[in-house]
Amino acid sequence: MLQYLENEIYGNIITLWILAAIIIAVTASALMGLRFILLKRLPKPRPEADMAWSHIFADLVERLSTIFIVVASIYAGSTVLSLPNASEDLIETVFVIALFLQCAVWADRIARAGLVWRFATTRTKAPIRSAISLMQALARVTIWSLALLLILDNVGFDITALIAGLGIGGVAVALAAQNVLGDLFSSLAIVLDRPFEVGDFIIFGDQQGNVEKIGIKTTRIRSLSGEQIVCANSDLITSRIHNYKRMAERRIVFHIGIVYDTTPDKLEAIPSIIEDVVENTERARFDRAHFATYGDSSLNFEIVYYVLSEDYSVYMDVQQAINFGIFRTFGEQGIDFAFPTRTLHLQAFDSALTEAGGKIPVRLQPDGDGRAEGQQSRA
Repeated sequence: MLQYLENEIYGNIITLWILAAIIIAVTASALMGLRFILLKRLPKPRPEADMAWSHIFADLVERLSTIFIVVASIYAGSTVLSLPNASEDLIETVFVIALFLQCAVWADRIARAGLVWRFATTRTKAPIRSAISLMQALARVTIWSLALLLILDNVGFDITALIAGLGIGGVAVALAAQNVLGDLFSSLAIVLDRPFEVGDFIIFGDQQGNVEKIGIKTTRIRSLSGEQIVCANSDLITSRIHNYKRMAERRIVFHIGIVYDTTPDKLEAIPSIIEDVVENTERARFDRAHFATYGDSSLNFEIVYYVLSEDYSVYMDVQQAINFGIFRTFGEQGIDFAFPTRTLHLQAFDSALTEAGGKIPVRLQPDGDGRAEGQQSRA
């Protein structure tokens, strides 16, 4: 029996063939058994939208290919045998191909799960779902292209010329479709960075309106006058965008003018009067009120307050209530608002009046700077 085991088959004694078979069987059994145990203990994979990382790991274990297990077991068993170079190269090549394919399957799954996890809080929104699908497709193309190049390199192909050709072709395609690609990447930038979202009111350049849809190439905005504005995503990314939806509160500055005849006591009471009016208005927070400047025909006050809402209609309601309150209170206190006025001063010609018996016609003639002066004209 021992002599029989010393017989050679294809350059290896029967004992080595038996050892190789044992290694193959043990390796395959161990991998299959480990996969079976892990799948029993790990939670069942769920739909991608509800997966946790434990479910993703279970999915990776489930995606461990039986073909890869068999190929890996054969490769492990072949290491104890002395095989012809052609046979060794064939087994090694098949194992490398199976290994890269298995790694590509795992990498593809991890990339898709990572993108879903990254946007877990916003993936229910249509633009986010579209962006996730697009990025998953790009990740899949990248992973499988890399796996293909590695496989070709390991089986003996010279991929240098192939990579150079792909690079030149990619540059040509990029130049031909640079506008489309620019808008595409701008769309991804909008979705990932989120300078605005659907429903936000934005101002960019001389345009303003509510965002209705964020597409792959364009963004649709409904203007205040009713028409739809279609903007290229690349134009929006390069513009300064004012997003009023994210404004927690609105700062308001306005001025009022009081007549010069106002008494000092009433003038000093005006800041506190305005403060009371603002504080008694809903959704308003008083900041300051000051006697700011002496105007041509008024004593000017500057008032600053905050509207505790980003809604423009709420702001107008608050401003209206404050205006009503100031007008009513000033009327009760006897404080008069100023309006543009001019006082015309005429020189008295006492002697001329005496000579004319108290009557003298006066002709008003504007001087060079627009002021009217009285000039004597005898009858």
